Amino acid sequence: MTRANSRRPGPPTRTERGIPEATVARLPVYLRALTALSDSGIATASSEDLATAAGVNSAKLRKDLSYLGSYGTRGVGYDVEYLRYQIAREIGVTQDWAVVIVGIGNLGHALANYSGFGTRGFRIVALLDADPKLVGERIGDMEVRDFAELEHIVETDRVSIGVITTPAGPAQEVCDRLVAAGVTSILNFAPVVLSVPDGVDIRKVDLSIELQILAYHEQRKSGEVALPQVPELPATNGLASDLTAGDLPAVGGGVSA
Repeated sequence: MTRANSRRPGPPTRTERGIPEATVARLPVYLRALTALSDSGIATASSEDLATAAGVNSAKLRKDLSYLGSYGTRGVGYDVEYLRYQIAREIGVTQDWAVVIVGIGNLGHALANYSGFGTRGFRIVALLDADPKLVGERIGDMEVRDFAELEHIVETDRVSIGVITTPAGPAQEVCDRLVAAGVTSILNFAPVVLSVPDGVDIRKVDLSIELQILAYHEQRKSGEVALPQVPELPATNGLASDLTAGDLPAVGGGVSA
């Protein structure tokens, strides 16, 4: 996932507490790894074990955890349950965060049916859509409600996180409504960069970009990097070629934003 918005000035590299943003982004990964270790009955883990479980190197893990405090014991390692709680508290998932999902298409349905939110500190309080054909539809134990109810729901349920799963077209309008209603954190799945004011955090999830990054690495692993083919220029008998730049194929380029 990537942070993406048009806020000015750009996002700080450190949080208010002084933890680098890159470290903050890895804390949920460590929490997931610790949860897996705990579920496996492991009570203590070395930095190497935890780093392996999280998919990072141990030096980076120790550096990241040093921002939170000293929770490890030399020669023993980390108490899995205690460290898990400390990271969960630092992230804020020991609280109960109210979330609304706007846009109940295929992706919205999938997120609404995901059972993992509740065990990670998030409570879906409403599923919203502007399509009258979808309003009233039941997904699990919830009913899709009219997007017109947004402001009332945000105020009543004290919603601080909004998830946008609409197409690109209406996404900015939805974002603006969420912000105006008092939502200060947004997870955006719409294929568009959204503009938000200062004080609002936004995270963008773009699956196509992630796949393109993987395609880049796959192409280089296979050694099949395609190079543009430039045709031979015709013989000019010593005279300047009549070809102009417009007659040649474009070289380079890529996927436009």
